[in-house]
Amino acid sequence: MSRLFSSATMGLVSLKNRIIIPPMCQYSANDGLPTAWHNSHYMNLALSGAALVIIEASAIAPEGRITYKDLGLWNDEQAVAMKQMITDIRQYSDARLGVQIAHAGRKASCDLPWLGGKSLSTADVNGWQTVAPSPLAFGHNHPPKELSVDEINEIKQQFIDAAKRAEQAGIDVIEIHAAHGYLLHEFLSPISNQRQDEYGGSFENRSRLLINVFHEVREAINPNIAVGVRISATDWLENGWDVPESIELCEQLEELGCDYIHVSSGGISPEQQIPLGPNYQVPIAQAIHEHSMIPVIAVGLITQPLQAEAIIATHQADFVAIGRGILFEPRWPWRAAAELNEKIDVAPQYLRSAPHQFKNLFQ
Repeated sequence: MSRLFSSATMGLVSLKNRIIIPPMCQYSANDGLPTAWHNSHYMNLALSGAALVIIEASAIAPEGRITYKDLGLWNDEQAVAMKQMITDIRQYSDARLGVQIAHAGRKASCDLPWLGGKSLSTADVNGWQTVAPSPLAFGHNHPPKELSVDEINEIKQQFIDAAKRAEQAGIDVIEIHAAHGYLLHEFLSPISNQRQDEYGGSFENRSRLLINVFHEVREAINPNIAVGVRISATDWLENGWDVPESIELCEQLEELGCDYIHVSSGGISPEQQIPLGPNYQVPIAQAIHEHSMIPVIAVGLITQPLQAEAIIATHQADFVAIGRGILFEPRWPWRAAAELNEKIDVAPQYLRSAPHQFKNLFQ
């Protein structure tokens, strides 16, 4: 029996296999509201055979968006629209649905990637003032404003409020974004956090905001909803956030009831040196997996079914996230099932689509 297609749980959420579709920004919202693009995109992904689809980073505040076209959960209208999208998907798919709640910090206020993705200033029509733990710019981006303690407390409440809206929308899983150089990661990393107060300096101080956000979100949300955290486990920079600190962070999150850790890396600085290649982040996920009982999602150039199967079978991680690869091949789980000699559930409308040699693939 394939381990990739074995069932598993995240907290109280049951998953039919170990294939996860991670959050991938589409930059196609209007005032934070999902559009017809999102309705089609997430319906397609939910019919892929993956056990869990995590909706892209949804900003907790307008100034927390990466671009002016990001999804949001900072108001009730957005929650209602997301609920309608989820209701429509669930008419046809039994995939679990999650959402990532996020604040982009000093990497906010950018143009759309296909328009160059440049940093936009307050003088630009679609730009705004960014915020961060310290007034240090990301590369050549416009400099952020340093957050006051009162503003930090306000952001913490915005995470809690966004999580409550995700619950109202009917989400199964909530992922707190603390990776890729965005705000919560900016607090964790000494590269971007040079504060001298209770939110800077020591590991305890730098991790304080994420720990508090997780604890209060977990307390505010129904226990039937899984709450996890995505981290960048290393900055790939000398004197940056590193794997030992990530292990210590995950041990603390485990004590607070974290349901999973989604392990990525990098994003804090353009100076990072990442050794890209197949499975390049899997050893980091494995290091965390070996030091805690929290279910771990591995990600990073995992593209082949046998590759994914080996990660699960050798206990390097509990789940694999197939991101860009599944945008290129939206039925990747079907191919994985065929290669691993497994059956897979599909929508009845597609039952006749399997080639003759795979006629026993669908159930």
